[in-house]
Amino acid sequence: LGQTVLVENKPGASNMIGMAAGAAAAPDGYTLVMGSTTSMSVVPHLYSKVPYRHDKDFAPISIVGLLNTALTANAGVKENNAKELIARLKADPDALVAATSGVGSYSHLAGEWFAAGAGLKMRFIPYATTSPYTDLLGGQQVHLIFDALPAAIGNVRAGKLKVLALTGKTRHPKFPDVPTFAEAGITNYSPTPWIGLFAPAGTPKPIVDKYSTEIVRIVKLPDVRARLYEQTLMPVGDNAASFARTLKRDKVLWQNIVTAAGIKPQ
Repeated sequence: LGQTVLVENKPGASNMIGMAAGAAAAPDGYTLVMGSTTSMSVVPHLYSKVPYRHDKDFAPISIVGLLNTALTANAGVKENNAKELIARLKADPDALVAATSGVGSYSHLAGEWFAAGAGLKMRFIPYATTSPYTDLLGGQQVHLIFDALPAAIGNVRAGKLKVLALTGKTRHPKFPDVPTFAEAGITNYSPTPWIGLFAPAGTPKPIVDKYSTEIVRIVKLPDVRARLYEQTLMPVGDNAASFARTLKRDKVLWQNIVTAAGIKPQ
């Protein structure tokens, strides 16, 4: 677009601080918001007071990319894939403990979904105020985590963690030796987090459509695709109508998972 873009990170409160700021911005096309599966499809089902309306305060522009959910283990775990892990946990449910980023977090719900699909009972330890990866690297208190692949990628490449399974219909091109969850027999396991671009509600449709068109164009550029793939982000780029349909499907999907896990809104 030939414009300078300032990135303002507003972390905290399960993404709610940043999303609330985006929802309150002027709908003039000059402020955009990067949303995610967590902020738009999960958080609204976990909290009774969310400072933004996920279905009314934003105009969807485009999904930028999809992330694979990884079952990541400490390097000391003897199992090398999800099939072996399932066999061990069925024989000894307390043998391994999974870390999460908090009760009801994406990593928790993805883990509960896996356990239900594998017919397991798993132990989860929530890390609501600190990163679970410090203890995961230590391998003493927790041994596993279910999370988007980029969160662990640096330590996986360093040999400190290993990936036992990934979501996807086929194996990830960057990890051809890692089986999919389907190969472990869990065919209905498909938590696939996305990252997408939004504008504040009320932004004129021609502006939203312009951004959508540009995202579709940009994610097809070879250098952009290469950089996204390097971060294990699978480029998408779709129009606003398609993104809106994805949001509706996601809302039902994650609401059902939250309900099945027995998590009550806080």
